[in-house]
Amino acid sequence: MSIERDIFKNGSTTYYWSSKFFPKKVRDDVFKLYSFVRVVDDYVDKPKPDVESFKYIVHRWKTAKRDLAGFDPLDDSIAERILQNIVYIVHRFNCDPAWVDAFLASMQMDVNKRQYKTLDDTLEYIYGSAEVIGLFMVKILDLPEESHEFAMMQGRAMQFINFIRDIDEDIALGRRYFPDKDLKEFGLESLVKDEVEKNPEKFQSFMNLQLTRYTEWQSQADKGLAYIPKRLRVAVKTAVDGYNWTAEEIHKNPMIIYEKKVKPRKRQLVLRGLATTVKD
Repeated sequence: MSIERDIFKNGSTTYYWSSKFFPKKVRDDVFKLYSFVRVVDDYVDKPKPDVESFKYIVHRWKTAKRDLAGFDPLDDSIAERILQNIVYIVHRFNCDPAWVDAFLASMQMDVNKRQYKTLDDTLEYIYGSAEVIGLFMVKILDLPEESHEFAMMQGRAMQFINFIRDIDEDIALGRRYFPDKDLKEFGLESLVKDEVEKNPEKFQSFMNLQLTRYTEWQSQADKGLAYIPKRLRVAVKTAVDGYNWTAEEIHKNPMIIYEKKVKPRKRQLVLRGLATTVKD
């Protein structure tokens, strides 16, 4: 599990340190899920995507999902290891293989550098890249079916904060997840730093809209906490607190996203988690 742990630790400060509050068995399964998601995302999340490695995953998954119980890695490569991990998760927790299909479809949108004209277009991407991850977590945490819509909304909210936080980084990759309609509404030609510096009030209004969406979606997602047992809720709540903190920091100064990567530190997350443990 050391490989999965390292992938998780290097890939996400918030998720990794929040996951420390899960029981070990749950944490190990979360590591397996995240290893697949992170490595595949890394294949496509480059100025020059590793298309061949991504195509390999897509091809092997098409074969693997036909017989999940009979999946056998071809070698000890990282690609085969993460495939084995996602096959285990889908099979062990009776997940819908279509969730993996949806995730890979969203990753293909990144390879294609798809443009998003409307919010519905953006939400199509978010479904595969984040909402289905919420559904996987429901299965791993053994939550009731009634929690599904809230888990999907949690994935949506967190992904949206990532979009907001990573605007400058995504531009460097030739991407922008915010719909054309939003930029036109506020009279912005683009979200390039030079452009927004010329139009600070327009950019502020644009960011206010995005942060309002996040707040509304997170408020819906918060209703799902009631379905999570106390022993598991601390980890989820810690991650949520971390994302709320990020949103608050960006709200104070939207231009901060062009200055540094806004995310909570390890100590901050651990202390929040401990506080939640005591409070709950």
